Amino acid sequence: MKALSILGSTGSIGVNTLDVVAEFSERYSIISLSAGSNLSLLAEQIRRFKPQCVSVASAGDVVRLRSLIDDVKVEILSGEQGACQCATHPDVVMVVSAIVGAAGLVPTLAAIGAGKDIALANKETLVMAGSLVMDAVRSNGVKLLPVDSEHCAIHQSLAGHRQADVRKLILTASGGPFRTFSQQQLERVTLAQALAHPNWTMGKKISIDSATMMNKGLEVIEARWLFDIEAQRIDVHVHPQSIVHSMVEYVDGTVIAQMGIPDMKTPIAYALSWPERLPLQLPALDLCALSELTFSRPDLELFPCLKLAYQALEQGGSAPVVLNAANEVAVDSLLKGRIRFLDIPRLIDEVLNGTPYQGVDCVEDVIGIDERARMMSYEQIGNLVK
Repeated sequence: MKALSILGSTGSIGVNTLDVVAEFSERYSIISLSAGSNLSLLAEQIRRFKPQCVSVASAGDVVRLRSLIDDVKVEILSGEQGACQCATHPDVVMVVSAIVGAAGLVPTLAAIGAGKDIALANKETLVMAGSLVMDAVRSNGVKLLPVDSEHCAIHQSLAGHRQADVRKLILTASGGPFRTFSQQQLERVTLAQALAHPNWTMGKKISIDSATMMNKGLEVIEARWLFDIEAQRIDVHVHPQSIVHSMVEYVDGTVIAQMGIPDMKTPIAYALSWPERLPLQLPALDLCALSELTFSRPDLELFPCLKLAYQALEQGGSAPVVLNAANEVAVDSLLKGRIRFLDIPRLIDEVLNGTPYQGVDCVEDVIGIDERARMMSYEQIGNLVK
C-alpha cells in the first residue's frame, strides 16, 4: 500500500486525488493532509481518510478545526512549517504537491529533501526554481511525476523514445472562455465570465490563468525543466476540444499524441500508479462521436501573458520568479475586484520589465526575489486604481 501526503487537499486536485484514493483504497493510504481555509471540507476529509496529521494555514485555524473534529485523534499543525512536516512525515512514500501558487515551493523541496517521490500539480514550484528543484530530484534519487494533464501527456508520449530524437514538444491549450473574443470584447469581460472555463472544473486562480493564457505560459516553463528542453522547442497549439492533451514531434516527422476525456482523475491516477495504470470508472473516449478536432496558433497580441512567459523563460534567473509573483498578485487583485481583466498582463509587463535581472543560486534567493516582486506589484496596482 502506497502511503500519501496531499498538500492542498481541499483544492480541485486534492479533492480529485482523494476520489482516486477512495476508489482504490486497497492500494493507497493517507498519512497527512495540508489545506488552506476550507476547514469544513478538511474536517470531512479527516473523518473519511483518517490521516495521522494535518496542517492548516494559521494557528487560529488550528483552534477552529479542532472544534469541528474534537472527537477525532489527529495532530493539527499550521503554516509553512506544518505543511513541511506533513510532506516529510516518515511514513509517507509519495507527496501530491497541489498547493496553489508560490506557497507550494518550500514544502515540495522539503519533501524532495526527505526522499519522497513527488506527484507534481504545483507548476509554480518549477516556474520559480526549476533548476534548483530538478537538481534536488536528481541528488536525492526521487521520482517527480507530472500531474498537469499536458505534462502527463508528454511524459506518456516520450515513453520508449530517445531524448535525442525529439524535435519539439507541443502543449495544447483550450484557449479558455475568451478564445474567440476581440480586443474590444476583452476590455469588457466580467469576473464571472473569466471564471467560467468551457472544458475543465478548476479552482479560481487557475481558471483566471487559463482565461489569460498565463496558465499555458507557466506550463511552458514547467515543461522546460521537466523534460530538459529549450524554450524554442516548446510550442503551444490552441485545441478547444481538450481531447488531445499534448504531443511530441520527433525528428522524422512523427507526432505522438496522448488523448482522453478532460478529467483530472486520469493524470492524477497515472502519477500515483506509474508505471502501472489504474482501471478508472470514467467514460471512454468516443472518437466517432466527436465532430472535429481543431488546432490553431495562439494570438500573442490578444493574450500577451503567454508571450511574457516565454520572455521570462528566455531571460532566466530571477525573471520567472518575478513573472509568477506579479501574476499571483494580479489574479488575486482581480478576484477582489481591484483591477480589470486586461490589467493583469499590463501589470505583469510593468513588473517584469521593471525588475533588474538577478541570478538564482538557492531557495533563499527565490524567496527574496518573490517578496520584492510582490511589493512592486502592489505598488503598481495602487497606481492603476488611482
